[in-house]
Amino acid sequence: MSRYPDWATDGNDWPNREASSFVRAAGYEWHVQMMGTKATNAPVCLLLHGTSAATHSWRDLMPMLARCYRLVAMDLPGHGFTKGTGRRPTLDGMAASVAALLEKLELRPDLIVGHSAGVAIGAQLLLDRRWQAPLMGFTPALTPFPGLAAKIFPSLAKMLFTNPFVAIIFSRMAQAPGQTAKFLARSTGSKIDAAGEKYYTRLFGKSGHCDGAIRMMANWDLEALRDRLGELKVPVLLVHAERDSAIPTSAVQAAAALIPSCETREMAGLGHLAHEEDPQQAAQIIAEFANRSVAA
Repeated sequence: MSRYPDWATDGNDWPNREASSFVRAAGYEWHVQMMGTKATNAPVCLLLHGTSAATHSWRDLMPMLARCYRLVAMDLPGHGFTKGTGRRPTLDGMAASVAALLEKLELRPDLIVGHSAGVAIGAQLLLDRRWQAPLMGFTPALTPFPGLAAKIFPSLAKMLFTNPFVAIIFSRMAQAPGQTAKFLARSTGSKIDAAGEKYYTRLFGKSGHCDGAIRMMANWDLEALRDRLGELKVPVLLVHAERDSAIPTSAVQAAAALIPSCETREMAGLGHLAHEEDPQQAAQIIAEFANRSVAA
């Protein structure tokens, strides 16, 4: 069995498959999904998923947003159908690779929507490229874990990264019936639908995808990003979820306090995958924020 998801088999029923294509940029063969209104003046919305996810994370949101936006989403390097290259997936490096992909597509976002670590990539893009697109983040991971966790989790990720068997062991465990749902509930506080569980199980069952997520964690530097959040000059909305077991509300509030034009909002009764649990509410929050933030 392949270490990596195979588009011919694992992708044969992938969500929004008709919107998929593969694009070479920055040394990667990216899995990209593009859809949306044909209106030439429609705003471009960039969707950035979080660690260990892929484009399936936006499976229900994309058709809703496509009525008003030109959407572009991708599997980040080492995730889903975008294979890693052995390059260290640092935050600034990954942001630069995403920027190179957008340049190849001849697109510049008018709105960036991210989830978890994807919010950090969005912020890094804005800071490095000096783009003026508003940023909206669901359950954002923008600051280091508090206290001892700040030292333990990065060290743990690096230790796992140096052990080549960890990703293989995890992928085999994920294939056991019900294990992915239990893992997601425990680690995120979310209860997603059967479709979401199926796609996560499929990805977690591939050691290459698991390795990509571990590499990303091992090379993530949120301290440097935290120190630059005050430079963001665009409207920002950070959405935290009441039952999020991955990102505490205090961490979202701490990040918001560092950003000049930032507001926060809560999604009640939901976990870290809130945008997957309640895509209708997520789409409404995006629309409300965009209506007052995105230039006509």
